Amino acid sequence: MKNSKRKNINRGAMALSLLIVIMVGVGIYLHTYYFTVQAGPAQPIPFSHRLHVEKKDISCFFCHVGAIKGARAGVPALETCMLCHRQVITHHPEIVKLREHYFQNEPIQWVKVEDVPDYAFFNHSVHVFRKVDCGECHGNIIQMDRVERVNEFNMGFCIECHQEQEATTDCFTCHR
Repeated sequence: MKNSKRKNINRGAMALSLLIVIMVGVGIYLHTYYFTVQAGPAQPIPFSHRLHVEKKDISCFFCHVGAIKGARAGVPALETCMLCHRQVITHHPEIVKLREHYFQNEPIQWVKVEDVPDYAFFNHSVHVFRKVDCGECHGNIIQMDRVERVNEFNMGFCIECHQEQEATTDCFTCHR
């Protein structure tokens, strides 16, 4: 009886130790790569472009298909995330939250980082097909663990770029 009790205590202690190690690891990750980064706003679920694009070699357009098809790159649908996270690191606490949103059909309220004023028309696909690198406007997003605004998208910024690229600066290109 004592041996059985001792084995149960040892298993419990091992399970608790493993849980503590996992929690410390997650805490170190979040502290190092998410919460202490002086970057854009914290999001409801941390997302690292550095991890997904640079380390996992996922194309920007896999998630931001709107950038190829039209004006808005858009935030990917949860279905896009679930293409991988149905099976990949499903037990990570932040992925658990993502999966809960998906299975409960509850959208994630992401904090908007980039914005073009309503009075200006911008089409991502035109820029993509003219081979303008995403970093020209968004900065080195491939290295970002938290997306931050690098440029103010105002008329001066756009006109300067268009002049450098010898592209049109006709008012009706952006103001329709």
